Amino acid sequence: MGAEQELGMDRKIKKKKWTLKRLGSISIIALFIVFVGYQLLFADKRSKLNVDSRKISISTVSKGPFQEWIPETGAVVPKNTIFLDAIEGGIIQEIILESGAMVEKGDVILRLSNSNLQLDVLNREAQLYEQINLLRNTRLSLQQNSLNLETQLADIDYQLSLLRPQYDRFVTLRDENLISDREFEEVAENFTFQKKRKRLTYKQYRQDSIAAIYQLRELEASEKRMMRSLEVVGQILDNLVIKAPFEGQLSTPQLQIGQSIGVGERLGQVDIVGSYKVRVGIDELYLPKIETGLIATYPYSGESYKLEITKIYPTINNGVFEVDMEFIDKVPEGIKRGQSTRIRIALGNLSEATLLPVGGFYQDTGGNWVYVLEEGGARAIKKSIRLGRWNTENYEVLEGLTAGDKVITSSYDNFGDNEILLLKENE
Repeated sequence: MGAEQELGMDRKIKKKKWTLKRLGSISIIALFIVFVGYQLLFADKRSKLNVDSRKISISTVSKGPFQEWIPETGAVVPKNTIFLDAIEGGIIQEIILESGAMVEKGDVILRLSNSNLQLDVLNREAQLYEQINLLRNTRLSLQQNSLNLETQLADIDYQLSLLRPQYDRFVTLRDENLISDREFEEVAENFTFQKKRKRLTYKQYRQDSIAAIYQLRELEASEKRMMRSLEVVGQILDNLVIKAPFEGQLSTPQLQIGQSIGVGERLGQVDIVGSYKVRVGIDELYLPKIETGLIATYPYSGESYKLEITKIYPTINNGVFEVDMEFIDKVPEGIKRGQSTRIRIALGNLSEATLLPVGGFYQDTGGNWVYVLEEGGARAIKKSIRLGRWNTENYEVLEGLTAGDKVITSSYDNFGDNEILLLKENE
């Protein structure tokens, strides 16, 4: 018995290979391997960023009518303006009407004085009067010469009327030998001389008359020109009196009595009251798209008024060119010269389009991509798009979005290059 007990106490006990602890460790390792393999093969590796959904703006893409237009600021100006420029220079002698006054056509606005101009006008008038007198004396000489020739012809005709009967009698007496040849020859020679004299005098009279006709015509035309010149010279002094050319409202700069005014200097303008247009400065970027006939809208006092581009000024100053726009149907009551206006210029016709509301995202993406919300709204995925025309309210979507898509349209400044945004309401 004692020996058997001793042998039994020295027997080796076999350990179990698959204990619960070992099985658990193997399971954990296997799960880790599977997880890592899944991550390597199937998991979404795109970069993500948690974003507070309360700090972003979300807009819905829609279908609707679209029109490209640009907002601009214009100024109300008179449709018709007549400028007052100094035709002659001088010193302001008297100011009769001040800026802002309502004027009638012909009202005297101010008077200038110019002593040198007055002396010059007097000298010109004296010269013209002298030339006119010379022309008149020349015409009088031509008339007197013609009258003298007519007198000579009349005297010759008288002499011939006396000599012809005497000549006829002497012919008869000579044939009857009642007078000597000497007596007959004296009468015959005198009669022949008077006939020859008449022929030569008439020839001279005829030639002088034809020449006198052309000379008198030229003298008359010259005299008319000089009379017109005299009239114009007389009006030069009238240019020292500045008058209103039309009825309207006078606008002048600050003028003072005694102020020197140069030739061509602008003294003000007269605006035709009740007739207005809008002058708008537009960025040169839009010059290829702007043309006459484009329509704009102008909201004023709760109503919308239409304007049409009627004139484009091609000169560009500081990157801006100007256009004139006229009201189509009616002019708003109460508008005044110089009043600022906010208008919208339509650059095309209405058309059906997919619309994405305007937002700060465009400055960060250039309109090439946006974050689009997945169904449920928990995530926003970066997606490429293509935009077309735009106005201050919407972009025209050409590719990448459909009506009903929800897009983050606020600024993307804080999103970096992450491709997925996880939207949560952070405390």
